[in-house]
Amino acid sequence: MTRNMGNSDRIIRPLIAVILAALVLTGQITGTWAIVVAIAAAIFLVTSLVGFCPLYRLLGMNTCRKA
Repeated sequence: MTRNMGNSDRIIRPLIAVILAALVLTGQITGTWAIVVAIAAAIFLVTSLVGFCPLYRLLGMNTCRKA
């Protein structure tokens, strides 16, 4: 599993995850959408920590800088 996420992706994704989690925890998003948003937030957080996004692999994307 090689990294395919650049530093900007790895910074932005956890910020989005925190915002989404805050929306769910404050009750702004409820029901089934809350579950979907919470799962998306978890995926954003995990992929940013690992530096690998499976969707990027499927789409042939790579935001890492080439040395």
